[in-house]
Amino acid sequence: MQFETIIVDKSGHVATVTINRPDALNSFTKTMLEEFEFLWKDIAEDDSVHAVVLRAAPGRAFSTGADVKLTREPGQEIMHDNVWTAEDPGDKLGPKANRCWKPVITAVHGMAAGGAFYWINESDIIIASEDATFFDPHVTYGLTAALEPIGATYRMPLGDVLRMALLGNDERISAASALRMGLVSEVLPLDQLWARADELARTIAAKPPAATQGTVRAIWESLDLPRTMALQVGLKYCQIGNPIGTAQVDRFDIMGKPKKYEIR
Repeated sequence: MQFETIIVDKSGHVATVTINRPDALNSFTKTMLEEFEFLWKDIAEDDSVHAVVLRAAPGRAFSTGADVKLTREPGQEIMHDNVWTAEDPGDKLGPKANRCWKPVITAVHGMAAGGAFYWINESDIIIASEDATFFDPHVTYGLTAALEPIGATYRMPLGDVLRMALLGNDERISAASALRMGLVSEVLPLDQLWARADELARTIAAKPPAATQGTVRAIWESLDLPRTMALQVGLKYCQIGNPIGTAQVDRFDIMGKPKKYEIR
């Protein structure tokens, strides 16, 4: 597929995906929805890809959600007119909605608003630059804020999600606040953001892919289950995946090479 709105580079078992509409604040369109739907399925089926970096072209925003102006034009609508046929267009954007279990490290800079949370909510590791801000403008524009903030409740405390949704454009979550509430796990200077995301992805990509993908899938699918059932299903994932994962690595060689690990 020839991409128009994103840039994809695969190297060293890492797929680097760049949202590439900086002149439109990296907002998404019908074309971008279709491209991401294709991309996640392609990455899921490409065994040479062990991890993904998701980032956005430099500028004022990581993404401000849907391109409201363009998606109102004939043929560019992202939602079906028939209410019984219409589905959430954002399902095409997220890796988990497209059953892609490769670890995704998302690097956020500038504004991340509204529909940007379709990516954020389904990322495995989120890091941000110091200039990053997070907000949801729907209520300000007279629209119910539902899908993005509901997804965010799995990453943020309920009170913080409600505050973000109800205050809309009148308040933005800073990178420091996002770190405090657990929305992001690391905040860096902007000029270090992409390199750090790449470093994290390549560290993960060097591990047995059966282990990383099984871990991602087990944890995400557990969110839909009661605790006891989630643990029972998790055991099955271990029984299925561990023989494959351990066959992909020399465990005793690794054990003989101590390393220093640090969570920044």
